[in-house]
Amino acid sequence: MKYLIASDIHGSAHWCDALLQIFHREKADKLVLLGDLLYHGPRNPLPEGYDPKRVFASLNGVKEKILAVRGNCDSEVDQMVLEFPCLADYALFTHHGKTVFVTHGHLFNAENPPLLKTGDILLNGHFHDPCFKLLPNGAWYINDGSVALPKAGTPHACVLLDENALSWINLATGEVFEKLPL
Repeated sequence: MKYLIASDIHGSAHWCDALLQIFHREKADKLVLLGDLLYHGPRNPLPEGYDPKRVFASLNGVKEKILAVRGNCDSEVDQMVLEFPCLADYALFTHHGKTVFVTHGHLFNAENPPLLKTGDILLNGHFHDPCFKLLPNGAWYINDGSVALPKAGTPHACVLLDENALSWINLATGEVFEKLPL
């Protein structure tokens, strides 16, 4: 299985379109969305191409391939327009025998991780800064960055998870800028 992982679209149709182009180019099996899909939040500026209606229409076009969790900017009203579940605080799936814990990051993160074992993966967004590190329990902490509002001079990003690696992709160029072999 191939997963494209993204978070923090924040209503940007421009960057959502770039994400979906990568999703189709990579022929990913699933699009894993780590929250903050439609609304930009009171602390954030309006992202480029802010158009939540276009974002939900675009995402609904691939609804059968989406696994989504709730971000701190997502609400019940968002579920009224999104045709896939998006209000769970976390989700789990297995990848090559390892548990992958998917969450936004405002509840579970590197400072407050869920119970995982060596080799498992904690995926979250929320901080808008791509990174990876090994947690004290031997699990991997992975932050995919942000689709629409990257911080700390990082690119608009998503992560591709396949059998061999986690690869951070720059949405502006389509190129891999960081890779973690598994």
